[in-house]
Amino acid sequence: MPDRQIAAAFDEPDCAVNRAKPAAERQLGCAAAALAPGAAAGGCAFDGAKIALQPITDAAHLVHGPIACDGNSWDSRNTGSSGPQLYRTGFTTDLSEIDIIQGGERRLARALRQVAESHRPAAIFVYVTCVPALIGDDVAAVCEAAADQLGLPVIPVDVPGFVGSKNLGNKLAGRVLLDRVVGTREPADPSPTDINLIGEYNVAGELWQVRPLLDRLGVRVRAAITGDARYHDVATAHRARLSMVVCSKAMVAFARGLHDRYGIPYFEGSFYGIGETSAALRQIALGLAAAGGPADLPARAEALIAEAEAQARARLSPYRARLTGRRVLLYTGGVKSWSVVAALQEMGLTVVGTSVRKSTEEDKDRARALLGDDAALFGQIPARELYGRLAAGEADLLMSGGRTQFVALKTRTPWLDINQERHHAYAGYDGAVALAAEVDAALHHPVWHQVRRPAPWDGAGASACR
Repeated sequence: MPDRQIAAAFDEPDCAVNRAKPAAERQLGCAAAALAPGAAAGGCAFDGAKIALQPITDAAHLVHGPIACDGNSWDSRNTGSSGPQLYRTGFTTDLSEIDIIQGGERRLARALRQVAESHRPAAIFVYVTCVPALIGDDVAAVCEAAADQLGLPVIPVDVPGFVGSKNLGNKLAGRVLLDRVVGTREPADPSPTDINLIGEYNVAGELWQVRPLLDRLGVRVRAAITGDARYHDVATAHRARLSMVVCSKAMVAFARGLHDRYGIPYFEGSFYGIGETSAALRQIALGLAAAGGPADLPARAEALIAEAEAQARARLSPYRARLTGRRVLLYTGGVKSWSVVAALQEMGLTVVGTSVRKSTEEDKDRARALLGDDAALFGQIPARELYGRLAAGEADLLMSGGRTQFVALKTRTPWLDINQERHHAYAGYDGAVALAAEVDAALHHPVWHQVRRPAPWDGAGASACR
């Protein structure tokens, strides 16, 4: 990975964080602190690139490196497919010590031929890991030769783990798509109502909660980047009329690249919560109308919003009666630092604080607007401090990723998974109701009454047993 490509990924004019930095600081990267050598820092660049591209379901994803690189990154994000399942197969060249001495290019060429003959993928993405990058394998040349011989796209993803953080890997994966995939094919049926959803990975099937709403408006998703994606759809993303950025920090550079190269306007939005879903549908309708789409699209969007909101709020009403006033600590990051806040407040819940790790300045401003001037915005909380907060009763529910669930359970605090490994979808109007149902189930599960009672051999419990 050339240094100039890494520097270009950091110099993003549409990122508020980068705009506020002097030019010299932009060259140092986006991390709040320097990364320690040998530390993954929440995921390496290779991991970030792979989770960004792997949801392209009809492609083969071949990891060129030791088998542990593939094993540690396989299936780490719960993204669903409505068709092909090839993306769920882990392919690796499994480099050994002898390959490190003699080079791994021949092994890679054999692996590419085997994958192409056995699985006939729409394309093959080849991920460069630290080992082949250090020994100097010319992966780009091997991929170019294989593409000519096999008659299918073979795309090198030159993002070894040591170049930086997982978020940087996301950005560089977007650059790979821009430079090597988007614009390589033309759609057979372009439409004035085609859009791209950028940074939407179909976690737990959330894209499938949004598509029916867009279908009712006559809006087609030309490409989801990259949830439940097909290679051909991503290759034709340059013919969309509008892009919506769902995960801004990771993929805003990709959206800007589409705008600069193909003139596709974009906006940032969210499908979490009733109000945010309605706002996103309005912006899509207005944006497409301005780009030459149907003039009556905004009016049709308003009619759909009025109907869907009324139904969703009626379904939400029973949960509001049980949830109003309960306190939630939200420990996530990125766009969820504010978008999930809006969804929780619609249920009547009080958000006592939200993490803004991996969030842009715009994300933080939106969180402050939702939570008020005294908003509790924080970064990473050490496990001991998080334990103390929950033990002191600051929140009735912790919503976070799986790594902090045990802190909540040790304090006998209900916990709900909100990160990428979860198995429940929370997007759109149906997702808002589903989220309320899961929060209600977590808070009112009878196990909490049981585990919080004194043990029979302690104090009042012992007296009651006599």
